[in-house]
Amino acid sequence: MNRRDFMVAGAAGLAAFGGFWLTQRGGDDLPALALNAEEAAATDTSGIMEMQIGAADAPIMMTEYASFTCPHCATFHQNVFKQLKAEYIDTGKVLFTYRDVYFDRPGLWASLVARCDPNRFFGIAGMLFDGQKDWVGGGDGAAIAENLRKLGRVAGLDNDKLESCLTDSDKAQELYAWFQKNADADQIDSTPSLLIDGEKFSNMSYPDLKAILDKKLEG
Repeated sequence: MNRRDFMVAGAAGLAAFGGFWLTQRGGDDLPALALNAEEAAATDTSGIMEMQIGAADAPIMMTEYASFTCPHCATFHQNVFKQLKAEYIDTGKVLFTYRDVYFDRPGLWASLVARCDPNRFFGIAGMLFDGQKDWVGGGDGAAIAENLRKLGRVAGLDNDKLESCLTDSDKAQELYAWFQKNADADQIDSTPSLLIDGEKFSNMSYPDLKAILDKKLEG
């Protein structure tokens, strides 16, 4: 998603939802978003866990900003991340951090499912990206919510735990505020965006990413 789409999506989210709320109408029993800048700044996000994979003492630190509903992010996962994991993360060369970007309610719901069991996060994230077109479907909220429940059960989450995570409006508010703080601090304006040892890069092919990582390792 490019800068214009990112900004439009963010503005639309803020305009469409005046706060977090729960109802009992189809997919609308799940949290909505948004917070304004002042509310986000005042929200305690200290309880949000950074989702990381790789060796803690890896020589390279890499962060991806992505949304589970972003098609470009799904492509990155399929064409870049899997090779990155095999060649650099699993071999102790890169400590990888995934940070959520929320353009819409389904992306937030997907994050609540993925984070339901931190030990399963990257496995569920992979399922979300690989099956993005299937669970997003035609965009109907109720259908998306049910698809996410099915995906969560396939991933091994029990029904009670899954429902508790999906309807946790407090966690949803914390996550959205956390996203806003991170995106502002790192000047994120597109997805996927990459930070490699603090330097920001836009979406790229695996050969281009490999060249950057190898140069850092050589230096």
